[in-house]
Amino acid sequence: MSGGGTGQPETERDDKGGVRTALAGLTTRGRSFLAAGVAAAICAYVLGQSDLLRVGLLLAALPLICATVLYRTRYRVAGSRRLSPSRVPAAGEARVHLRMDNVSRLPTGLLMLQDRVPYVLGPRPRFVLDRVEPGGRREVSYRVRSDLRGRYPLGPLQLRLTDPFGMCELTRSFSTHDTLTVIPRVEALPPVRFSGEAKGYGDGRQRSLALAGEDDVIPRGYRYGDDLRRVHWRSTARYGELMVRREEQPQRSRCTVLLDTRGIAFAGAGPDSAFEWAVSGTASVLVHMLERGFSVRLLTDTGSSVPGEGADGFAGASQETADSAGLMMDTLAVIDHSDGAGLSRAYDVLRGGTEGLLVAFLGELDEEQAAMVAKMRRRSGGAVAFLLDPDAWAREPADVPAPGNGQADRLRQLREAGWTTVSVPRGASLGELWRQADHERTGAAALSGGEARS
Repeated sequence: MSGGGTGQPETERDDKGGVRTALAGLTTRGRSFLAAGVAAAICAYVLGQSDLLRVGLLLAALPLICATVLYRTRYRVAGSRRLSPSRVPAAGEARVHLRMDNVSRLPTGLLMLQDRVPYVLGPRPRFVLDRVEPGGRREVSYRVRSDLRGRYPLGPLQLRLTDPFGMCELTRSFSTHDTLTVIPRVEALPPVRFSGEAKGYGDGRQRSLALAGEDDVIPRGYRYGDDLRRVHWRSTARYGELMVRREEQPQRSRCTVLLDTRGIAFAGAGPDSAFEWAVSGTASVLVHMLERGFSVRLLTDTGSSVPGEGADGFAGASQETADSAGLMMDTLAVIDHSDGAGLSRAYDVLRGGTEGLLVAFLGELDEEQAAMVAKMRRRSGGAVAFLLDPDAWAREPADVPAPGNGQADRLRQLREAGWTTVSVPRGASLGELWRQADHERTGAAALSGGEARS
């Protein structure tokens, strides 16, 4: 939950625009009374009817008096907003809690509370609050939902004041607002193991040993508290004092997730488009790898990554895992198509990196870009590519044929370069494709092993 802004409504206190503001707040009923009063006064003057003149003056004076009294009203109220939660996945719901406190010594009249929200989150919420006693409070809430990623402002909170006769209505706004972040949907992935995961924590753990083997471990002197099981007896006999093996340093596995954001590589828009599937898939892989203890890096075709990300990415399996995932989700919440036509910038970043797992979500590739993606495999310990077929995503799921010749050629070209490639049809589940990629990798490894033995 996040705390919302608190403050008092901004009001126009200068007398110069006071009359104009008060008259602008007249409702349809107030304007009708004023027009009827003026018409009655004119008719009374023309016809010489004094009784009709008094009626006309009364009709005209009533809305003016209500507007003046309402404008001079000095309600001292404080408003606050709280989001629960402040970060939700696409198609998820968040609840907004509003609270009004009467901090004055006088009771308030009838109040109408209204919060400004973007149209994609739903209709603008309105609440009618009865008389609020001095020192009292009122709490209301409403729900917001969006199928589209993004950062959406909520507020400012508006307070509408009305008189008992409904002649005038004035709006006063608070100055604070909050932001609701709608992140991509994250799908839970099965625990499979790709090549390139050999170094690191968890199932892929590999300790860094001596440069030339177990016998050449560089020892150090014994320190109080060292485990006696780490005593290196050969070095102890050589130096004549107790020596222990140095602490073996685990080397964390690395994973880079490449997201193709080129506008020319994806067709269509909306929550069911190919690009949104790729963004959601990227978010799912990032969260999955962080939970497995990988150092995760997010990379786009423009060569940019998450602000604040280290050279090896964000570290997982630590207390900062949730914060790291939150920063990446915030970045993916607002990511959009790029104007680039190639993947050369991403290749330059990967060319200077070290071995690790590379997972790529790619749109339509021409022959040149496919060749560049194939070269990215050289600097990675393992590479998995999810290719979104533009022809398949342009049709309904039931009408999707097998990958076209162009898509099949790209898949074959990447497989020959060492990639584990999967074609993504429209409406596919990433979890199933994740397992399919693991099966293809296992089958390719078994085939290569059989060829080597033969």
